[in-house]
Amino acid sequence: MTLTDTTPPKIPSSKHAGTPAPKKSPAAKPAKLGWGKLVLTMLIPFFLCAVMGLFYLGAFHAPTPHNVQVAVVGDSAQIKVFAQSLQDKADGALNVRTVTDAQTAKELVAQREIVAAYETKDSTATLFASSAASETSLNIAQKIFMNLAFEQNQRFHIEDVVPTGEQDTTGQGLFFLLVALSIGGYASAVPLAGFMSKVKLPIRFLMAAVAAAVVATIAVVIAGPVYQIINSHFAGIWLISWVYAAGITLLGLGLHPLLRHWTTPALTLCFVALNFTSSGGIFQPEMQPGFYGALNTFWNGAGWLHAVQTLVYFPDQALGMDILRLILWLVPGAVLIILTHAWSVRNTRLANEKATIKEVEETVAV
Repeated sequence: MTLTDTTPPKIPSSKHAGTPAPKKSPAAKPAKLGWGKLVLTMLIPFFLCAVMGLFYLGAFHAPTPHNVQVAVVGDSAQIKVFAQSLQDKADGALNVRTVTDAQTAKELVAQREIVAAYETKDSTATLFASSAASETSLNIAQKIFMNLAFEQNQRFHIEDVVPTGEQDTTGQGLFFLLVALSIGGYASAVPLAGFMSKVKLPIRFLMAAVAAAVVATIAVVIAGPVYQIINSHFAGIWLISWVYAAGITLLGLGLHPLLRHWTTPALTLCFVALNFTSSGGIFQPEMQPGFYGALNTFWNGAGWLHAVQTLVYFPDQALGMDILRLILWLVPGAVLIILTHAWSVRNTRLANEKATIKEVEETVAV
């Protein structure tokens, strides 16, 4: 009889059975930090800092009068000699003329043909000026002619021919309305540009028009009923504001396919740095370096501000040239949108043609 060993056999461990141990997964490589992309991205805030510093300080840091149009009241030989002496001493800061009487001087100030007029009568000196045209220009003229009055031992006072409104004592309320319109206009362009490839060309223009209308409505309501900076001509100011904002939005839509993430810096350069400094809202061109005076003659912000000032404070004056300027600013943006649309259509057509040719070649090969 055979005895059988009933002891259960030992199960060999994997170490002894030859089963390979699981391999450790290699350590994941650290992701690239992307320093180059960060540097390129940071160029935008650095660019904006440099632009704002250069243009704002360049325009406003040292206002100096040059060729400021003023008048001296009177037609006597003594007055003419005084006016010529004042012209010579100003060394280019003033352009002095004489007018026959105070009424003529007031009319020239009210028409914005001169900044101020100076009249001496008995022991009193009077400066005719307009705070509505420019509060800062009035202040600079006051400093110049007040010193003359003191030298001649005359009492000095100012007659504000066209004053600012009661709710806009500094005369800069319209300038800050320009700021709101400008930011609303170019800020609208960036999100709208994201939908450009999804809609047809006429819809793009419609989107810009609607966005500009909303921006103009918000701005006019705030300046009118809310703060009462403007109290009349609401429809005219709204229409001018709509055209102005539409010009900025169209230009933003036209530039976006070309500049992409640099669109906002480009619009900031055009409609903040160059626009606000040359508008005449803080200092008139005669108080700034010539570069900003040159921009003032054709830039859209200066056109808007002059047109709205005319409606609010100088309603008897014409504003056709200002309106024409704003309308002309619609053209670059509209042209760019059409051209970039045609460029996009062409690229799409070429891509489709290449895909078709490749498909045909693959079919023939099979």
